[in-house]
Amino acid sequence: MNPIQAIQMIGTQRSGSNLLRLLLNQYPQIVAPHPPHILQRFYPLLPAYGDLSVGENMAALTNDICLLIECNPVPWKGIILDRKKIISNCRANNLIQIFRSVYDEMARCNQASAWICKSMANVSFAGQMEEQGLAPHYIYLYRDGRDVACSFKKAIVGEKHVYHIANQWRQDQLESLQLKERIDPKRFFQISYESLISASEVEMNRLSNFLNLSYDPAIFNYHESEESRNTSSAGKMWENVAKPILANNSKKYLQELTKEEIVIFESVAGEALELLGYELEFSDLSKNLQFSNEDISRFDKENQILKEQSTLFADPEGVKLRVPQDQLIAAIKSRITSM
Repeated sequence: MNPIQAIQMIGTQRSGSNLLRLLLNQYPQIVAPHPPHILQRFYPLLPAYGDLSVGENMAALTNDICLLIECNPVPWKGIILDRKKIISNCRANNLIQIFRSVYDEMARCNQASAWICKSMANVSFAGQMEEQGLAPHYIYLYRDGRDVACSFKKAIVGEKHVYHIANQWRQDQLESLQLKERIDPKRFFQISYESLISASEVEMNRLSNFLNLSYDPAIFNYHESEESRNTSSAGKMWENVAKPILANNSKKYLQELTKEEIVIFESVAGEALELLGYELEFSDLSKNLQFSNEDISRFDKENQILKEQSTLFADPEGVKLRVPQDQLIAAIKSRITSM
């Protein structure tokens, strides 16, 4: 059996990762399913399963991961999740191996030689993936964090106050850049969202070479694919993936964020912005701004209120499609609290 190449996308959500996923999914050699965020969701839940060297515990974790995939808002096509087969293809009894085995099976069922996981928060689990021998190729996709903040403020998921979004964005970028220093350059590719949309052919040619693929301009028909239609129909926050690339979709923060919000973001994450080549709008203000405990407490309260408001005005269909996964995770968490 030929080995299947793992490809892990890293960075921060709302950075064009679904666009890039759908572009690469056009290659027959690659399968890039919509992510159920297996590692991010299940690492905190591992106490619910006990010792995974015990067969029934390993089987319970594998079954719950498969259930999470089976109720994903965007379905995984062409795969039947045979729990016993997935376990038999694990090289050890742990979460990383189940994650790899599931994605490997998705690749085999779709006659692909590589898979892409778009759970960008997996940068935090890169050490574990390396230890388990996955040796993924990493695609670090980054976007101006101030535009990421605009996107998160309107999304169903994520933080809503710019202070909290900036902290998460900063952490993700620094973790990704630190990983870059530890990984063989042949396995690390860095690309900005802004260059992806403004110089699409050049960047996708470069990325195709990195992945040892023959560049095919037909990938830009991604918006006509079944996967694109399924993704866009799963919620308003993904509706743009059913359209051709929006070449001018940048610097939206200049119209959508207030001056105060931009200054807060730049104060928290200005160093990371500059490290990635983005200019600060209010350098003098942001570099001298410090937040008191009272300020942070106020931001926390405002963030919670904004989160609650976002659920009230969220896309009903998008919310409905997430209910099965939310119920599954809630049930597993209840096991931990009752232990």
